[in-house]
Amino acid sequence: MGDINEKIKEQINNNNIVLYMKGSPVFPQCGFSGRAADLLKQCGAKGYFSVDILQDPEMREGIKQFSNWPTIPQLYVKGQFVGGSDIMTEMFESGELKTLIETTL
Repeated sequence: MGDINEKIKEQINNNNIVLYMKGSPVFPQCGFSGRAADLLKQCGAKGYFSVDILQDPEMREGIKQFSNWPTIPQLYVKGQFVGGSDIMTEMFESGELKTLIETTL
């Protein structure tokens, strides 16, 4: 699991916005992942780094342990764990997500 933790650290440290999801932003494979990608799009996030955890079983388990968060999707902004779809929705509704994304771009 050490190697996967290093890979995750590298991904979140080398990209301002990282979304671990099922599928891709263009073709999400679950409703929650689709919602997360849509929220980012509505906030103006373009070209962010996404990881399809369905393509890599080790990553699928590794990201859950890394963040100590049991569900996918998971959003990281500037190396910090933000949350999953529910938290992203709450932040979007309050305007907090848009502000966070805009200060990152």
